[in-house]
Amino acid sequence: MGTIALSDWLHERLDRDGGQPLYRQLHHLLLTAVLEGQLAAGSKLPSSRLLASELGVARNTVIEVYENLRAQGCLEGRHGSGTFVADLSVDHMVDLPRGVEEVAVNDAAPGLSRRGRALLEGAGVSPRQWGAFMPGVPDVTEFPARVWSRLHNRHWRRVVPERLSYAPEGGLPALRVALAEHLRAARSVRCEPEQIIITTGIHQSIDLTTRLLADPGDGVWLEEPCYWGLRSTLKSLGMALLPVPVDAEGLNWAALGGEAPRFVIATPSHQYPLGMVMSLARRQALLEYCRVNGSWIIEDDYDSEFRYGTRPIASLQGLDRHGLVIYVGSFSKTLFPGLRLGYIVAPPSLAVAFAKGVAELYREGQLQQQAILADFIAEGHLSAHIRRMRGLYGRRRQLLLEAIHTEFGERLEVTGDNAGLHLILRLPDAVDDAAVARAAMAAGVATRPLSRYFAQAMPGQRGLLLGYACVPEGAIGPAFGVLAGILREAGC
Repeated sequence: MGTIALSDWLHERLDRDGGQPLYRQLHHLLLTAVLEGQLAAGSKLPSSRLLASELGVARNTVIEVYENLRAQGCLEGRHGSGTFVADLSVDHMVDLPRGVEEVAVNDAAPGLSRRGRALLEGAGVSPRQWGAFMPGVPDVTEFPARVWSRLHNRHWRRVVPERLSYAPEGGLPALRVALAEHLRAARSVRCEPEQIIITTGIHQSIDLTTRLLADPGDGVWLEEPCYWGLRSTLKSLGMALLPVPVDAEGLNWAALGGEAPRFVIATPSHQYPLGMVMSLARRQALLEYCRVNGSWIIEDDYDSEFRYGTRPIASLQGLDRHGLVIYVGSFSKTLFPGLRLGYIVAPPSLAVAFAKGVAELYREGQLQQQAILADFIAEGHLSAHIRRMRGLYGRRRQLLLEAIHTEFGERLEVTGDNAGLHLILRLPDAVDDAAVARAAMAAGVATRPLSRYFAQAMPGQRGLLLGYACVPEGAIGPAFGVLAGILREAGC
């Protein structure tokens, strides 16, 4: 398909009188053309200016679509040459060995079970959960409390007795409906309300999924590095964990061999903690590998809503045509952590089992909170709040980047700053990032050492996770000044 043919093809298919924004239509059409081979690998696309002119749309619309498709790995830019279709052919995949990771025994608390020791030896909960530069914490002071209070009063003025009892299987139907609509529109998730299972958050979602789909000793692929709480939860359940390295395209299992895992856990839209996006080629390869080998995929859609400069990346679940992906998320970052509401989007084949399982294991309640949240989503407050916070967090991110540059120039590298609520300040290998984090905490500045997120020690993993979301603008410079002094003392 040449440049003129592409313009004509797109022009014929754009519905200018429909309800879908032109950006979304253009993104879907180009993505479909690439996936279905109508645009061959290596094909050159027209410039954003030319395509915008041919289609009669704003150039910024085309630029944003190109940037989003590049972030997904579907297109690639070649300096001085233009934009080309990436090669999405699936490389030969090899199997993965199954081997139980040895669990160190901590005798500090006699009487604990092996599962209890496995859980506590990896515990990473911080004594502080707020302020500079705690990663993964939103600014709860900006939460629209008046709106929430109005909805709260509406439901408590006329209490429905059933909402003061245990939750029905899967959660409040109204919340499942509202959430399904939101996820379809915002994250390109393919789901019906019956597939939504309301939980208390990611930890419970992972616990439920593991109990229902795996037995102790079953193999699990985990990103290396990954969220420490995920590793602790799975170890306490007796799973055989195999860390799989991530590269610029996300989870990279090509060099591994052996038996396939029971399931794979990944953060494809925003890898935690490093921040890269899993490429489209890697996503397709993972889906095909799991289809052939009978493995499940748990997609943790961590921080996907907060991208700076481009629109949020679509979910992996939206590409799944075989019911392999179990999609999990929560409202801890978009609203506030204390809400303790999350969700699972189960494949249709598992939806009934998951709904029954969550009711049987945890005897859920919180139906009044679920009713309030359902209205909050249905009335558009969630989407509006996310848009507003994306702008606020983007400004704070920029202030932190400026503070880092002022103190260190180009000496220290910053990565993972294009999305989410934190960035990573890379440190020299000779610097003990855990010791720096302890010294910073003593000085009143919270941060997390990057090395803490790796299961295996390796070079090049020293750094600090610096959260900026919950830091007022005026406090960012002074707080980083304190941290900068500690870093210089450590040899940076």
